[in-house]
Amino acid sequence: METPPGTVSPDWEERVRAISRVLRIGIPKGSLQEATLSLFKRAGFTFSVSSRSYYPSVDDPELEPTLLRAQEIPRYVAEGVLDCGLTGWDNVVECDADVVDMAELLYSKATTKPYRWVLAVPEDSGIQTVQDLQGKRIATELVNVTKKYLASHGVQASVEFSWGATEVKVPYLVDAIVEGTETGSTLRAHRLKILDTLLESTTRWIANRDSHADDWKREKMESIILLLRGALEADGLVGLKMNVSRRDLAAVIGLLPAMKRPTISQLSDEEWVAVETILPERTARDLIPQLKRAGAEGFVEYPLLKVIP
Repeated sequence: METPPGTVSPDWEERVRAISRVLRIGIPKGSLQEATLSLFKRAGFTFSVSSRSYYPSVDDPELEPTLLRAQEIPRYVAEGVLDCGLTGWDNVVECDADVVDMAELLYSKATTKPYRWVLAVPEDSGIQTVQDLQGKRIATELVNVTKKYLASHGVQASVEFSWGATEVKVPYLVDAIVEGTETGSTLRAHRLKILDTLLESTTRWIANRDSHADDWKREKMESIILLLRGALEADGLVGLKMNVSRRDLAAVIGLLPAMKRPTISQLSDEEWVAVETILPERTARDLIPQLKRAGAEGFVEYPLLKVIP
């Protein structure tokens, strides 16, 4: 059937909708890349990354990923080049990006603790407080945040951008540094002491404001975030199944973690039930022998990919 002149064919409208139903997402390249792709894998998304390409493939045709430095992602999201991206909150604050903060995702390359940006000086330095930095030289990758911090304390100092290895620049090149750390081990290894914390940062899912206002894109982002959070929630947890006779049931239930009610199912033998629960993997290691002694048998322990309340 021909389309009347002056009208748009239904097939063309459908093709336009299909093209628009693509979510352009920024994936952090570098230190967070492996942890991010692993998290997506556990959430059900498999990325294939070529060593020479910044455009990975993914087994979801509605996603269009781009690998970028985490520091660049907030700007591209704010400007609408990307619909969304994962990056540290420190990067958002540093470039003052106008984006929607949709979710905090507590994972990183080393720990689940926030990444701290700290003011540090040599252990034997005479600098004891931020006021002692008046007229001094400071190196950091977080220039704007550092300048605002100094201004809030009424301190004027020279703040220079550092391209890396910031901790080795004191005391010979600069008087102090503002450096990011998860554990503080690198600072301690260079005999640096922390005077103050300027900013705590975690990984965030950020979105362009127009993209967030689009119903389809927002729902797509919310669905992915739900799965990512489910994968994070499952970290360190296992499922545990066992068979228990009714006469031993009370003793077995008494050994299980109190915060979680187990699932109890009747077996074909009316005198026996199946008990299933979720618990930390380390707890299972210590608990299974106790449960065995209490009368449970037929244990099956299995890993969890996602736990969604």
